[in-house]
Amino acid sequence: MTQPAIGVIGGSGLYEIEGIEDLQEVRLSTPFGDPSDLFITGTLQGVRMVFLPRHGRGHRLLPSEVPYRANIWGMKKLGVQRIISVSAVGSMKEAIVPGQIVIPDQFIDRTQGKRASTFFGEGIVAHVQFADPLCRELSNTLYQAAQAVGATVHRGGTYLCIEGPNFSTRAESMLYRSWGVDVIGMTNIPEARLAREAEICYGTVALATDYDCWHQDHDEVSVEAVIAIIQQNVATARGIIKAAAVGMGEPGCGCGSALQYAIMTSQEKIPVATREKLELLVGKYLK
Repeated sequence: MTQPAIGVIGGSGLYEIEGIEDLQEVRLSTPFGDPSDLFITGTLQGVRMVFLPRHGRGHRLLPSEVPYRANIWGMKKLGVQRIISVSAVGSMKEAIVPGQIVIPDQFIDRTQGKRASTFFGEGIVAHVQFADPLCRELSNTLYQAAQAVGATVHRGGTYLCIEGPNFSTRAESMLYRSWGVDVIGMTNIPEARLAREAEICYGTVALATDYDCWHQDHDEVSVEAVIAIIQQNVATARGIIKAAAVGMGEPGCGCGSALQYAIMTSQEKIPVATREKLELLVGKYLK
């Protein structure tokens, strides 16, 4: 049996953490196509780690082009129990200053239906609970880790996920502000939904890079500004990952049994091909 692991989905180079050993590249094919890139595995003080660049190395994939199902399926196949999402976001509140970190606890989905957001279908129906979309236990660990490395970090808040790749208009940005959201990004949905279906804990380290375009005293968001802030935050993100990983015990939350009462289809009605395709995710419930 594969040793449980902690997964990290984010930019290239997050695996360059002091003390990580035995780095290897793993190529996986999945029933949902190819993942964004090769998975990178290693060991950090006895903890198995699995890294994946969300947009592929060299940042080749638009947010809408990321193969979210393949990425999460691959994490599950490699024994990942928890996923740390490292994500660049825009700040929608004055108090969240670019360069600071948010550990959100809610999402609003404003993607446009272009992204496959479930593993189910093709003869099997399941409805997972998603009222609290981020693992509270993992999020608390990430918050404590951010504090431990000296980051300015905000606990809780709503991440608004838009389709992209364009940034918001000023009118849209002001509308979203009126909703009370805290940060805006383009990637954590459907990633978090799929992690819940795969019974993997999911937590977000959101790196604020700009004030979107709502703030009159700051320039409109530019790619150059975003990249500059991200580069500044890479070392902080690595520190958070390390501090969180070495401080975790066994999960005590309910994420690992999210499908227990979610599958609605009678077992005898599930097509054999679908059952085989989803064996990794639902096999323990279809005996």
